[in-house]
Amino acid sequence: MGQLDGKIALVTGATSGIGLASARTLAAEGAYVFLTGRRKEKLDEVVAGIGADRATGIQADVTDLEDLDRVMAAVGGTGRGLDILFANAGIAEIAPLGEITWEHYTHTFNTNVGGIVFTLQKALPLLKDGSSVILCGSNVAIKASPAMSVYAATKAAIRSLGRTFAAELTGRGIRVNTIAPGPTETPGLLGVTGDGEEQRAAMIATVPMNRLARPEETAGVVAFLASDRSSFMTGTEVHVDGGASQF
Repeated sequence: MGQLDGKIALVTGATSGIGLASARTLAAEGAYVFLTGRRKEKLDEVVAGIGADRATGIQADVTDLEDLDRVMAAVGGTGRGLDILFANAGIAEIAPLGEITWEHYTHTFNTNVGGIVFTLQKALPLLKDGSSVILCGSNVAIKASPAMSVYAATKAAIRSLGRTFAAELTGRGIRVNTIAPGPTETPGLLGVTGDGEEQRAAMIATVPMNRLARPEETAGVVAFLASDRSSFMTGTEVHVDGGASQF
């Protein structure tokens, strides 16, 4: 028996990193998981790994409203509603202040902030009363990180949205919480920092536990927030960063 037996979950950006680990963990805990990503071949690989009887992959871009409509139509097609939404899809690109372009700014905000706003908006008719919504923030929302100002601003916006959405949806018993991961061993992190050991060491040096997180560690927190074990939590931001934001 898993803590999420019989639940229906949707995880966006689930083909790598924290999203992938979370989709696997939610399925292992008993949920049927719908997962989205932009690469069909990767989606098929992830679904095969989880099991077609436990997961459905939907190719979609969270910045495309028609794609989001297709996602919700697929989820709604079960006739069972939605118990868990993990709005995880996002991008991280670096740009020092003097090199920020309008394209970088709009692309990052449209994906990280707009993607969450409209994913949740489109999911509202499907979300059951008492369901759980988890947003993916970052500890850079409260920690200075050179060349990541726009990305950090999007995560600060998500932190704020989580609180406001929680207040708006409390009447339906829908809980909205935000996770704030620190440096995590993911393809996204490697894409930002490159393969340089110097950059990696510098990032580890910011973490009191003196290592990067594993995606599965954050996925465990996602599963907790998705479950009834966190039934008295809403509007919170949970830092999963090895103490980097605390001391």
